[in-house]
Amino acid sequence: MIPADRRRTILGLALPIIGGMASQNVLNLVDTAMVGMLGAAPLAAVGMGSFANFMAAAFIMGLSAGVQAMAARRIGEGRDHEAAVPLNGGLLLAMVIGIPWSILLVVKAPVLFPFLVDDPEVVAQGVPYLQARLCAMTALGMNFAFRGYWNGVGLSKVYMRTLIVMHAINLVLNWLLIFGHFGFPEMGCAGAGVGSAIATGAGALMYVFQGLKIARPNGFLAGLPDRQTILTMLRLSVPAGIQQFFFAAGMTAFFWILGRIGTNELAASNVLVQLLLVAILPGLGFGMASASLVGQSLGQGDRDDAYRWGWDVVTIAVILVGAISSIGLLFPDLLLRLFLHDQITLSLARTPLRILAGSMVLDTVGMVLMNSLLGAGAARQTMIVTVSLQWLLFLPAAWVIGPGLGGGMTAVWIAHVTYRVAQSGVFVAMWRGRGWADIKV
Repeated sequence: MIPADRRRTILGLALPIIGGMASQNVLNLVDTAMVGMLGAAPLAAVGMGSFANFMAAAFIMGLSAGVQAMAARRIGEGRDHEAAVPLNGGLLLAMVIGIPWSILLVVKAPVLFPFLVDDPEVVAQGVPYLQARLCAMTALGMNFAFRGYWNGVGLSKVYMRTLIVMHAINLVLNWLLIFGHFGFPEMGCAGAGVGSAIATGAGALMYVFQGLKIARPNGFLAGLPDRQTILTMLRLSVPAGIQQFFFAAGMTAFFWILGRIGTNELAASNVLVQLLLVAILPGLGFGMASASLVGQSLGQGDRDDAYRWGWDVVTIAVILVGAISSIGLLFPDLLLRLFLHDQITLSLARTPLRILAGSMVLDTVGMVLMNSLLGAGAARQTMIVTVSLQWLLFLPAAWVIGPGLGGGMTAVWIAHVTYRVAQSGVFVAMWRGRGWADIKV
C-alpha cells in the first residue's frame, strides 16, 4: 500500500502534466477529425507529415530530458539558485541547432517527402503541411526545454496552463485556416500546419514571460551557461535526442510500411496512433513525474527512496491506464466513428485498436520506468534499449509480416505491440538492477 503522502506527491506532480498533455492530444484528435472530413488522402498526409516533423525535431526535443534531470538533481542537492542554469543551456542549444536545421529542411521538404509515401495526392498535401510545421522547430525545442525545467522543479502546473492556452490557440486557428471560416483562406492540410506553427511560437513566448516572472531567482537568463553545464547537458540530452530521433524515424518507417499496404490502411493507422497517444498520456505523465522524484531523491543521496518512487508511480499509473484502455477494448467503434467515416477504413482499424488497448497496461510499466531511468541520468542505456528493439526487432518484422508476406495491417500492429511489451520487460530488469543509482549528474 502506497502511503497517503506519497500518493499526494505523485498525483500533485503528475496530474498537471497529464492535464497539459491531454489538451495537446485532444487537440490532435480534433485536428484529425477536422482533416478527416477532407478525405483519406489528406488524413494520410497529415499523419505522415506529423511523424516526419517529429523525426526532424527529435534531437532538440531530447533537450527536455537533460534539463529535467539536471534541474531535479539541483533541487535535491539544495542548490535551488542554480536550478534554471540547465534551462539556459537548453534554450541556447535549441537555437543553435534548430534555426539552421529547420531552414535546410523547409527547402528540402519537397524532395524528401516523396521518399516517405508514393501516393501523389498525399505528397501534394503533405509537403506544405510539413513545411509549415518545420518553421516552428526552434520554438518547439524551446518549449521542450521549458517543459523539462518546470517538471524538474515541481512546477508542472505552469507547464499545464501554458500548454492548454497554446493548444486552444491552435484549435481556433486550425478551424479558421483548414476550412476558411470568417474570411480566412481555405488552406486545407496546409492550414492545419500553419495553425500548429503559430501556436507553438506563442507557447514559447509565454514560457519566456513566465520564466522571467518565476525562475529569475533560480538563475534564469542570468548569463550564458558555463562549459560544464553545456557538457553535462550534451551528455544527457544527446542520447535522449538520438533516442527520440530513432523512435520518430521508426514510427515514420512504420507509417511507410503501412503506406505500402494501402492508403486506407495508412489513414486508419493515423487514427489509431492519435488514439494511442491519448491512451499513453497517464503513463507518460506519471513517468515524467517519476523522473523528477527520482532525480530529487538521488540529489538528496537517498537511493532506496528513488527506487521506491519508481514502483509507487508504476502502481498508480497502471490503475489509471487500465481504466482508460478498457474503453477501446470493449467499445472500439464508439471511438473510431468519431474519426473514420467509411466502413472499409473503420473495419480495418477495429481489431488493431482492441489489441492496442489490451496491451496498454504493460506498455505503461515500461514508459514509467524508462522516464525514471532518464531522471536518474541513464539516457545512454535507455537509448540503446529503445533503438535496438525498434530497429533490429520490430521494423524488420513489420516489413516481413506486412508487405513481404501480405499479413496486412492487423499483423503489423501485433508486431508493434509485441516489441513494446518486450521493451517494458527490459526496463523492469534495468530498474531492479539499480545500476542507474551510481550515475553522476
